[in-house]
Amino acid sequence: MDAWWQCEIPYPYVPQPVLDAADSVRASLPNRHCDPRLAADLFEEVIDEFLLCDDLGLNVLAIEHHAGINSLIGSNPMLVGILARQTRKVRILSLGTLISLRKDPVRVAEEYATADVISRGRLEIGFVKSGGTEMASANANPIHNVERYWEAIDLITKALSHHDGPFSWQGKHFTHRHVNIWPRPWQQPHPRMWSATGDPETAAEVGRRGMVHVLVLRGPDGTRRAYAAHRKARAEAGLPKVTTDNFAYAALVYVGDTEEEGRRVGSKLLWFLNTSLKSAPQYSKFLPGAAPPRAAPQIYRTRPKADGGTLSLANAEKGVPSASQNAQRLISITPEEAMAQGILFAGNPDSVYRQIMEFYDKVGGFGHLSLVGRSGPMTHVESEKGIRLFAKEVLPRLREVKPVIAE
Repeated sequence: MDAWWQCEIPYPYVPQPVLDAADSVRASLPNRHCDPRLAADLFEEVIDEFLLCDDLGLNVLAIEHHAGINSLIGSNPMLVGILARQTRKVRILSLGTLISLRKDPVRVAEEYATADVISRGRLEIGFVKSGGTEMASANANPIHNVERYWEAIDLITKALSHHDGPFSWQGKHFTHRHVNIWPRPWQQPHPRMWSATGDPETAAEVGRRGMVHVLVLRGPDGTRRAYAAHRKARAEAGLPKVTTDNFAYAALVYVGDTEEEGRRVGSKLLWFLNTSLKSAPQYSKFLPGAAPPRAAPQIYRTRPKADGGTLSLANAEKGVPSASQNAQRLISITPEEAMAQGILFAGNPDSVYRQIMEFYDKVGGFGHLSLVGRSGPMTHVESEKGIRLFAKEVLPRLREVKPVIAE
């Protein structure tokens, strides 16, 4: 099993009264509340943490979000380019440029090819469906977002792997008269590709395409269902079975010297959920096309539950949680609940390894673990300690877990 360390570089310095009064901390919070000097310090610390991962042989992962305190990385290719040059050994996963928001997938292909060459073949390409507030931030149309996602991936794939001179692309959503990227990527035909998704339809398409399938903070039930849709789609298409190396899971992870230290410091990672997911504005909730037609009514027709969550009226009798209930549960989750649900792995090295492997068994296995290793009020010193302990005490044991056929 491989592991990939990530930090979205959140900005935890906005006073709580300001956050409480804001329409949204992810879309409309004025950037006057961001001190560029503090932001520079955060970038310097986190890039140093990425370089520490390189020294210790722990792969790194760069992500992207927009217009909010949850992430200062508004330009994934820029950070990937820095890591491509400054690291020397580990692989770099871009997870990733929000391609359904970008109007020119060919430019994205050029950025990826350049980073792959600079890193001398250490890049992995991850694709993420965009949604919510980022549609507004990018002035993007949410209608046909999923169609744009797959067409952009197809165009990027061809741009990276076509070496016989210019070609043209006449698609439903993208048109290019002349595609001929320089440089071509180091890895042939192109770097390995990932997709982060949990809904059954997209999970099935990821399976048919043979991409690495990553689930983010989904817990055992959602992760197991998505992996199953992936495998079922391959079987129905007559494709061979894949190994667990085609599956990945992302969770909040922190390792301390003791169980108490690991849980205490690791609980700081929940800031990302407890704070930066709050106050999503209504325009992101009701964007047309943001949910499949059969799921959209759940967004509109909800009723309170006794525990403070919501149930769709259609599923109230069955006890099936709606999308809004899932989001609410993450926002209000406690460290104990997060650990029980496989969202947070925290404790001493033995405990963290055991938690990861118990989750591994529950979901049917995976070959990659993405560690959200720093967030919120966690300090640089605490983050580096967690990286060192994970790399030295947990990672060697995870690497003994070999790929097996995913059943």
